[in-house]
Amino acid sequence: MKARTRNKASFWLLFSVPLLWTLVFLILPYASMAMMSFWERKFPLFVPAFQLGNYLQLFYDPQYSTVILRTLKIAALVTLYSVALGYPLAYFLVFTIRSEKLRTLLYMCVVVPLWVSYLLRAYTWKIILGTDGALNSALLWLGLIDQPLDIFLYNQAAMVITLTYIFIPFMVMPIFTALERIPSNLIEASQDLGAGPFETFMRVIMPLSTAGVVAGATMTFCLSFGDFVAPVLVGGPSGTMVATVLQSQFGAALNWPLGSALAVVLFTLVLVVLQISSRLDRAGRVSMG
Repeated sequence: MKARTRNKASFWLLFSVPLLWTLVFLILPYASMAMMSFWERKFPLFVPAFQLGNYLQLFYDPQYSTVILRTLKIAALVTLYSVALGYPLAYFLVFTIRSEKLRTLLYMCVVVPLWVSYLLRAYTWKIILGTDGALNSALLWLGLIDQPLDIFLYNQAAMVITLTYIFIPFMVMPIFTALERIPSNLIEASQDLGAGPFETFMRVIMPLSTAGVVAGATMTFCLSFGDFVAPVLVGGPSGTMVATVLQSQFGAALNWPLGSALAVVLFTLVLVVLQISSRLDRAGRVSMG
């Protein structure tokens, strides 16, 4: 009896701090945000109520639905380009580079940008794509244009380029890990059975690296979907994303109920993406089994 009591006391002593942290800094803020999303705004106050006006405004006001769809589009493009660039890079590091030291060095070159300020990395592309930036300067030097062009900046293309550069390490790292864990004897067995490089890739390497691709795509999509710094620096009016609108609702607009409703919608979309990611991961494991 004393041992059972002591075990319970040890359990609560061990988990009470994490549980308290989760309750205070995660559950309560989310619950407060969800509750406030039903309130009414009567400037300069917010009146507690239970009505769906804030959600109806988000779905029926075209400016909000347009921004949400634009954000989904940009996040999807960033994820697609990150997979297209990150997978070959990770494959090259794992299966082409034989020197362990060189592989580690090149891998660190991918990871090191994460240690640099996010704002600095985003601002770098503003300098590159600007009218006086490196791209326009190179085109002028080559004689391809007579004067600097302003089409490279403050649009959705600039957003996709910048976010792909910023978040591609989150794609490369899980794919690199998944490829590195593939047993070499499976690849050798495939080659011994007469499969060529392409068939070995499609039947062995690609299926076994699906989990890494899914994990990288999930992180890249969710991070780019919630970004609000890059749209301010390189997006312009046509590159405004939903996180920027969310920030303005809690800031300049002082419409916290509407901002809370928008946050709940975003949170729900992220949960849907995570659920889809989890099911794809499980389906990949089942097919490999």
